[in-house]
Amino acid sequence: QDDGAITRIIMDAPPALENSEPFVRIDRLFGEAGLNVPRILAWDEAQGFMLLNDVGTQTLLQAADLENPSANLPQFQTAIDSLLKLQLASKPGVLPNYDDAMLRRELQLFPDWYIAKHRGITLSDAQQQTLNQAFDLIVAQNLAAPQVYVHRDYMPRNLMIPLRADEPRLAVLDFQDAVYGPITYDIASLMRDAFASWDEEFVLDVTVRYWEQARKLGLMDFEDWHSDFGAFFRAVEWMGLQRHLKVAGIFARITLRDGKPKYLADAPRFLA
Repeated sequence: QDDGAITRIIMDAPPALENSEPFVRIDRLFGEAGLNVPRILAWDEAQGFMLLNDVGTQTLLQAADLENPSANLPQFQTAIDSLLKLQLASKPGVLPNYDDAMLRRELQLFPDWYIAKHRGITLSDAQQQTLNQAFDLIVAQNLAAPQVYVHRDYMPRNLMIPLRADEPRLAVLDFQDAVYGPITYDIASLMRDAFASWDEEFVLDVTVRYWEQARKLGLMDFEDWHSDFGAFFRAVEWMGLQRHLKVAGIFARITLRDGKPKYLADAPRFLA
């Protein structure tokens, strides 16, 4: 870095346990879109070692002032800038489709892991029918949205404050599960965070800023989204609903299967 001290990150991902190919491929794709992603300096594919530049030590979540939301606007604006670059670069047929089957697989984590295994509840036929109807509606609403590249975990915990003073962009991590899906997903991830709650005023403020810029770039040319922020925001809420049901299931699975209870401790807050 500027002080002459250069740090590198060594990744150890044994091929038998972890496939690094998606990380490498999507790192290149997102970098070409103009995002600040780790530079892969060397990759020993056979043994699963990778050498990367160090993009930062502090996440946006760690740097955020949770008590004073508006103080975080500049960083969230930077997050929006990168998100728009990614969405503008989108092309079909490059990433896996975030399709009906994938949305339903994710939703199913909620009854399987949160309701049945964590809460120990067996749903009645009527309750199961209610859940099925809700899931059908959630999937239909979300599949109707325009499709773009979706990071799939675009939240403050995966955005890093850059180490270099001359780097204006936040660094983007944890993108290896990226898909081609609803344009509403990543802004919902950013503002309806699984690890921090923002008041509605801040959520609306940032989402309106995103919408205004996306509109100018032609990304909101769908139904009445271009002229009606409320219509777009409703779609973001539908997407946030799908994501939170999925995350509740994942947090229960991480607790029960992997023995990490701190994740589930967050569940009441974001389910509320």
